[in-house]
Amino acid sequence: MSKSLPYSVKDIHYDNAKFRHRSPLKVFSQSLLTLGTKRKYASCSTGKFLILILFFGVACLMLMSKSPNESVLNEKGKVTFVGGLRLGRLLRKPPRLPPRLSPDEGQLRGSSTNGSTIDPKWAARQQSVKEAFDHAWSGYRKYAMGYDELMPISQKGVDGLGGLGATVVDALDTAMIMGLDNIVSEAGSWVETHLLERISQKGQVNLFETTIRVLGGLLSAYHLSGGEHGTMNMTHVGPKPVIYLNIAKDLADRLLSAFTSSPTPIPFCDVILHESTAHPAPGGASSTAEVASVQLEFNYLSAISGDPKYSTEAMKVLAHIKTLPKTEGLVPIYISPQTGDFVGENISNFTYLHDMYIEAMKGVRHLLVRNSIPKGLVFVGELPYGSKGEFSPKMDHLVCFLPGTLALGATKGLTKEQALKENLLSFEDLENLKLAEDLAKTCFEMYEVTATGLAPEIAYFHTKDYSEDGLDGGNKSSMYANDIIIKPADRHNLLRPETVESLFVLYRITKDTKYRDQGWQIFEAFEKYTKVKSGGYTSLDDVTEVPPHRRDKMETFFLGETLKYLYLLFGDDSVIPLDKFVFNTEAHPLPIRNT
Repeated sequence: MSKSLPYSVKDIHYDNAKFRHRSPLKVFSQSLLTLGTKRKYASCSTGKFLILILFFGVACLMLMSKSPNESVLNEKGKVTFVGGLRLGRLLRKPPRLPPRLSPDEGQLRGSSTNGSTIDPKWAARQQSVKEAFDHAWSGYRKYAMGYDELMPISQKGVDGLGGLGATVVDALDTAMIMGLDNIVSEAGSWVETHLLERISQKGQVNLFETTIRVLGGLLSAYHLSGGEHGTMNMTHVGPKPVIYLNIAKDLADRLLSAFTSSPTPIPFCDVILHESTAHPAPGGASSTAEVASVQLEFNYLSAISGDPKYSTEAMKVLAHIKTLPKTEGLVPIYISPQTGDFVGENISNFTYLHDMYIEAMKGVRHLLVRNSIPKGLVFVGELPYGSKGEFSPKMDHLVCFLPGTLALGATKGLTKEQALKENLLSFEDLENLKLAEDLAKTCFEMYEVTATGLAPEIAYFHTKDYSEDGLDGGNKSSMYANDIIIKPADRHNLLRPETVESLFVLYRITKDTKYRDQGWQIFEAFEKYTKVKSGGYTSLDDVTEVPPHRRDKMETFFLGETLKYLYLLFGDDSVIPLDKFVFNTEAHPLPIRNT
C-alpha cells in the first residue's frame, strides 16, 4: 500500500502561502500540513472533497437532466459539444444613485411573487445582513481596494490569490442580488477598468481557485446584469454584460493552458497568466476535487460564447475519471496529471453525473457515516489509509455543505412538498433527505457547542473507538459537549459559508423555520465576535475562548458566499430559485439552461 497523506491540520499561519515564492521542498512540505484547512484547495479532508465533487455532481444533474443535446461522449471517449449547454483605475467617484429596492425588498411591501406574505421579522433580519455586507465592503474599499483580501485590523490589503482583486469579483453578484447599486457601480467600474490588465500581467494563480472565484464571479455578473438577451437583470448600473463576458473569455483562454499543457486529460493545477502556460504542483499531483469541479464554469462559458473549446477541455477530465477504478463510488483525493492515475489511498468522494452521484452517496453512507456518543450526532468521517484502513472520526466544517447538496440531489430544487405531490422522490431520495437533516443538525451543533457560538475549522467526534478528554468547545451547557472534540490546532474560524449554505437550501426545500432561526443565531455570533469597527470582519484564532483572539483576515468568500446565503435564507424563495439556478463552488449563481 502506498504511503497515505496526513489528515490532521496545522493551520496556525494561514496566509494563502501557496502563492508566495518558496523552495519546492518548502512548498510541498507545508502543503501536506496545511491543505486540510485552506479553503477549497487540495485537501485530504472528506469535507474538501465532498464540497467540490458532490456539489458538482448535483450541478451536472440539474444542468443536464432535461436536455439530451448536451456535451456527450462519443464511442472513442471524446467529448463533443452539442447544442446549448444548460448548465482600470477608478478615474472618478461613482455617481450617487437614488436608492433602489433589491428584488426581495420590492416584494416586502406586500406579497411575494408566489403569493406568500413576507414576515416583517425576517425582512428586518435580511436588512441586517445587507448592512453587514455594506460594512464589510466599506472596510475593503477604504483599505484594500484592488487587493485580493482585506486585513481589517491592520487596515491594509493583501494579495494571496494571485492579485486579481478577488474580493471585488467575489462580492459583485452578492451586491447585485442585494440591490446595492452603489457597490455594484464601484465593483463593476473596477472590473472594467483594471481586471483585464491585471490578468494579462499577473503571474501564478491556482486553476481551481481562480475558476470558482474570478471566472465564476464574472459569469454570474454577466447573467445577473442582463446577459443572455436580458433574461434577468438585477442591476441597472455598472458595465454592460458583454464587458464581463469578454473578460471571462480572456481569463478562461489563459486558464485553458492547464488542460492543454498536460500530457493526460488531467490538468495541471497552476497557471502563469501572463505567459498562458501551466505547470504541476510541487510533488506533481493535482487535487481530484479541484480538477473535477471546474466544469460548471467552463460549460456555461461555452454555452454563452458559442465556443465549445472550454467545455471540451473541461469535460475530458470527467470522461477520463469515469474510467478509473473506485471503491463503492469513492476515490483517492489526489490524481497525477503525468499518468492520469490516482495517487495514494486517502478516500473521500467523487461523482460523475447522476448515476455516479447515487453510487458515491451509497458509499458515503456505508463507509463514512457514523454516530457519536453519548448523544448520537450523525457525522461524516474519513478513511485516511483507504477503505480497509482505520476510520477517523474527523469532520471538517467544509463537510457542512453536504446537507444542502443531498437535499438538492433529492428534490432537484423543488420543495419537499411539491416533490412528494408530484411523486418525484424515490426511497433513496427520502433517505438522503433524512441524512441531510441529520448532518445539518450536527453542523449547527458545531457552532452551538463553542463559547463564541462559532464553529471550529475541524471537529472530531467521540466514538466507542476514539475519545479525548479536556477538548470541549467551551459551552458547558451544550447537551453535545461530550460528543464533539475540538483540538487546539483546529479551533480557528475563517468566516466559512458551508453551514449557512445548507441551512439556506434546507429551508427552501423543507420550509422548516428552524433553519432560519439557526442561521440568525450564527449571524449574531459573527456580528458579536468578528465585526471590526473600522470596517470589515475578521477570522478568529480560537472559538472556544471569550473574547477570541482575532486573526486579521477577511476571506473573500465571506462576501461572496456567507453573507449571500444568509441574505437569501431570510428572503423570498422567488429570488434565485433553486430549480432555475445552480450555485458554483463559490456561491456564484448560474442559470439552469433549458435548451
